[in-house]
Amino acid sequence: MMKRCLLLLCACLFGILAFAQEDPVLMRVNGREVSRSEFEYSYHHYRAGEGRELSPKEYALLFSQAIQKVEAAKAIGLDTTAAFRKQQEENRIELMEDYLVDKQTVDSCARVSYQKMALKAHNGQVQVMQIFKYLPQTITSRHLEEEKAWMDSIYQAIRNQPGLDFSALVERYSDDRQSRWIEGLQTTVEFENIAFALSKGEISEPFFTPAGIHILKVMDRKELPVYEDVVDGIVQRILHKEIRNQGIGKVIERLKREWRYTPNQTGIEELLTKGDTERTLFAIDGQEYTGGRFKQFAASHPMTVKRQLEEFVAKSLLDYESRNLDKKYPEVRYALQKADEDYLIKEMTRQKVELPAMNDRAGLATYFKFHSSDYRWDSPRYKGVVLHCADKKIAKRAKKMLKKLPSDEWVDKLRQTFNTSGAKKIQIEQGTFADGENKYVDKLVFKSGDFEPLLSYPFTVIVGKKQKGPDDYREVIDRVRKDYRTYLDTCWTRELREAGKVEINQEVLKTVNNN
Repeated sequence: MMKRCLLLLCACLFGILAFAQEDPVLMRVNGREVSRSEFEYSYHHYRAGEGRELSPKEYALLFSQAIQKVEAAKAIGLDTTAAFRKQQEENRIELMEDYLVDKQTVDSCARVSYQKMALKAHNGQVQVMQIFKYLPQTITSRHLEEEKAWMDSIYQAIRNQPGLDFSALVERYSDDRQSRWIEGLQTTVEFENIAFALSKGEISEPFFTPAGIHILKVMDRKELPVYEDVVDGIVQRILHKEIRNQGIGKVIERLKREWRYTPNQTGIEELLTKGDTERTLFAIDGQEYTGGRFKQFAASHPMTVKRQLEEFVAKSLLDYESRNLDKKYPEVRYALQKADEDYLIKEMTRQKVELPAMNDRAGLATYFKFHSSDYRWDSPRYKGVVLHCADKKIAKRAKKMLKKLPSDEWVDKLRQTFNTSGAKKIQIEQGTFADGENKYVDKLVFKSGDFEPLLSYPFTVIVGKKQKGPDDYREVIDRVRKDYRTYLDTCWTRELREAGKVEINQEVLKTVNNN
């Protein structure tokens, strides 16, 4: 609601400042003319929403870059997609509700919705990451047991090595590598019950859902915040029907007066008597609405004829108001335009920056290669495996075998060689360990501390090497993705600037109202 109020505040301020005076061209971006009023609307909206004190001259640079991104989106047809048209309609409906529904009604609906949220068994949010294996419905019992055993072995490794990087295991083994926030009723019951039962940082045992088998870690939790902190999001989620139903009567009566609603009693009486008519039923602003148009509406709204007519009148008035909103309220034109352009920028950024930063493995690897020094650790770490072996012979054999293999094949090879006959001969801990993170590595590599061998695995050996930094981007994937995203965005902005042309009339810019 706060976001909408800011929008309306800017709109009203804009209406006072812009339309009562001459409106010269302030800048041209790739040939597109931007008037002072359009720039002022965006400038005041930015200051109200972001809270940053930029001068008009400083904001002009950000504004021109945004326009270049919009034009780039239009050049590849993003403004012609079904998703864009749907977003346009949603923006128009949202703005119409701002003008049609009073704040008291909206606040009342929001508070009821908040009370319902508080009563849910699983309120608040949890941020989760998981090691997940998809299991098809046709899976055989043997395959199911193999997958269960595999996940159990991963879980045991996690338990035995508290400092193990969970995100690295997710990246390597999981069919789902995304970290996400969830709320109640957003996932399956099995998944939700586990997620909300865990504390922050806690990891679940393997469990099944209809989708497959999971090991879940709760990265963070947010208890249900106070109403003032979440009211904006609640308002966005309130159904339009719920809002309109509580204030529709007064709104419709006002629209009837403003748009010169004129009923045709002859047509209405014939419809109510016979259930059908071809006559005109009413006119809105001189435009006639006939029985034929009513029939199309009634076909998808089963109810009494009288109720159908009331709904048809209401819908017709609301639709007419929506189509003419920007004519009735001149400031709405820029509000709608800005909403459309924000969507285009977001979608264009997603395609040019967000998706590559998440999924372009070759690009991530190349970026890491040329910036590897940025990811060096403050002190050396040990990358390798800790092997807890049943006897000395097995330990010696395992070390010799691993020296001939790349490290990403070690764990699979060890399991296939030593842990397939039913009795496990080796327990395995693989990872990258800093001094103090693993007592076995501390003693055998960093020469500090001590440990007692595991009861059934008395011979502990290590295979690996000390490193000053990671040698694969996946070991620091979150940092590399963040840096790669910044790099892509910088390159894209530079390309747009070099390929485009921005002309700013500095004299007009000086006249922009910055109060």
